[in-house]
Amino acid sequence: MKSKEIKNNESISIYEIPVLKYDDFYNHILLLFKKTEIHCLSYFAYFKEDFLTFICCLANDEEKNISILSHEMPKSNLQSLASLTLKIPALHIFEREIAENFGIKFENHPWLKPVRYSFEREDRNKTMNNYPFFKIEGNDTHEVGVGPIHAGIIEPGHFRFSCHGEIVHHLEIQLGYQHRGIEKLYLSKPHLLQQTILSENISGDSAIAHNLAFVNMMETLYNTEKNVSWIKIDLYRSLALELERIAIHVGDLSNMCLDVAYQLGNAVFGALRTPVINFLQLWCGNRFGKGLLRVGYNPHPFTKELYEKLVIILEEFDLKYMEMQHRTFSLPSVLNRFQKCGQLSKMQMQTIGAVGMSARMAGVERDIRQSHPFNYFQHIAYEPVILENGDVYARAMMRNMEIQKSMSYIRVMLTQIYRLNVEEPQKYNPEIYTKKMNPNQISISLTEGWRGEICHVGITNEEGNLLHYKIKDPSMHNWTALALALRENEISDFPINNKSFNLSYCGHDL
Repeated sequence: MKSKEIKNNESISIYEIPVLKYDDFYNHILLLFKKTEIHCLSYFAYFKEDFLTFICCLANDEEKNISILSHEMPKSNLQSLASLTLKIPALHIFEREIAENFGIKFENHPWLKPVRYSFEREDRNKTMNNYPFFKIEGNDTHEVGVGPIHAGIIEPGHFRFSCHGEIVHHLEIQLGYQHRGIEKLYLSKPHLLQQTILSENISGDSAIAHNLAFVNMMETLYNTEKNVSWIKIDLYRSLALELERIAIHVGDLSNMCLDVAYQLGNAVFGALRTPVINFLQLWCGNRFGKGLLRVGYNPHPFTKELYEKLVIILEEFDLKYMEMQHRTFSLPSVLNRFQKCGQLSKMQMQTIGAVGMSARMAGVERDIRQSHPFNYFQHIAYEPVILENGDVYARAMMRNMEIQKSMSYIRVMLTQIYRLNVEEPQKYNPEIYTKKMNPNQISISLTEGWRGEICHVGITNEEGNLLHYKIKDPSMHNWTALALALRENEISDFPINNKSFNLSYCGHDL
């Protein structure tokens, strides 16, 4: 057996994962990737006793399982490895991260550059100031640098454009200016509440999506008993996730309208975001949903008053939103800026391993709600929105269609909440914060945030404490898509392309 298969939100003993020689590890990954339904969830390394252990987690979107395989290298004799990126370009970012953190040389890797300059990086001589930017030489070419300090309310990142006149031939994106060490903090902050608060702050606009992955995984590692009333917790959590999706999508449509000087769309879409996030504040006291999800119980019951309030909000939102989206997507001046701008192909998105919106807008059917369902999506036959054009228009229309689809599924969830004849989920139990997790376990938790696939991996030691914690935000895959989208476009197209992806800096700079 070359790999171990598990499902989303399951755990197994770490000793059940096959430990392969690197040649076998390498060849089995190549074999698995021959199937188009396979993509990489996470590939990382960590020190365990006297070995550097490599863990690769590959999702099979058709069979709805996850293959895990590993390789070990003596800590005292770290060696170079053959790069998988040459044959599977989507793995480039994972090998680069391993190389930066542990000094492993991946031979023939085409782009073995630092990812983050994290504080625990292996080579402290590598800094932001000596990052090896790609260069295009010639008398008719020039470079334009943007960042790392931006004028807007945005996080630090440097964009280096290589141009011929106004045409961009290459864009290189360098992030990592504020690496916070969140993954390490999970190990140094052992209290469950501290870890939960960390999860809500991985990427602020995905507080619910990231925290949902965390609490689902912890409930697996704690072997939480889930009685018949747990279906209500799954409903509440899934409802919150879709509200977050609507709020961010409609806010992004507002910002995209602003970038093409459509002020009515900017104003109306921006105003429509407010009642959605205000409802989250009414529900849990925070407009981003912080404090709403906790391990093992439901801290904020969804009362009849909240139910009635949300029904009214959805009705009013629907009426105004449908009129505004019709105006926006039929306005020639908007369509002129959106269509065929920053266009990407299905093959490009498959090659770089894109996930979420960035994949689906170019015809790649990749949505965790369908392929690896979690919480209440296990009870819904979810059908993702798939578009083909791969341009700014497709990314805007993707948001529009997902808002409408989320609205319809929220109404289904509200109906189920009203009809379910089960007791309210269990209340706070202080023992949750004192008990130990199952020892020597690995668990993988996937959610589909509004940007796309979020993956959390937790590994426990012999004492039942966290030994290693690994987070992957969808932006880890998708920043490359933004760089590709600018090729052979005018540099003035960068702002609308950047907004159309709206990728996370802090989610990348963990």
